Amino acid sequence: MPKSKRSNLLALAVLSLLNESPMHPYEIGVTMKKRGISDTIKLNTGSLYAVIDHLLKNKMIRAKETLKEGKHPARTIYELTPAGYDEFFDWLRYLVQKPVKEYTQFAAGLAFLAHLSPHEAYELLRKRKSNLAEQIKTIRSSIDITQQSGVSRLFIIETEYELALLEAEKIWLEQIIRDISEGLLTIRKSDEWKWSK
Repeated sequence: MPKSKRSNLLALAVLSLLNESPMHPYEIGVTMKKRGISDTIKLNTGSLYAVIDHLLKNKMIRAKETLKEGKHPARTIYELTPAGYDEFFDWLRYLVQKPVKEYTQFAAGLAFLAHLSPHEAYELLRKRKSNLAEQIKTIRSSIDITQQSGVSRLFIIETEYELALLEAEKIWLEQIIRDISEGLLTIRKSDEWKWSK
C-alpha cells in the first residue's frame, strides 16, 4: 500500500497480529480487545471485515485454510503474504520515526474557544482538567496492575505514552485556566475577552 493509503490503523493491527500467527477475524478481534489494542485503535466488527477484504485485494494477506467446528460457521484463517510482511514493517517504521500532524477534537475545540465567554471557557476547562485527573488515575492503576501481573513494559508502552500526553495536557490546562482567571487571555492587548454572551 502506498503511504498515502496508510490511514486505517486497524489494517496495521491486523498485519501485526497475522505477523505473529495465522488467525481468523474473530480471533483477531478478541486478541485486540484482550491486549488493549482496541483502546488505541478503533475496532468494530464491520470495519474489521472491511479491512480484511482490503488487505486480501491488495495481496497483503491470503486465506491459509477454512475450518468448520461443530455447529459454528466455517472460519477462514488468514496469514501474511511476503508483501504484507514488508508492508507491516515499512509502515511500522514510518509511524515510529516520522512525526505527523494529528488532528484532535480537543485542538478543534480550542481553535474556537473565543466564541465562549471567559467564564464558560474557564468552567469547561476546569471540568476537562478534572476528567483528565480521573483518566490519569485510572491509567496509572491499569499500568500498575498490568506490570504486577508480569507483562513486560514493552507491551504497554503505548499506554505509558497516552499517560504522558494526558499528564502534559493537565499541566498545560492548569496554566491556561490560571491565565483565564487572571484575565491574561485576550484577542489583542487592548481588548478584553468579552464579546460573547
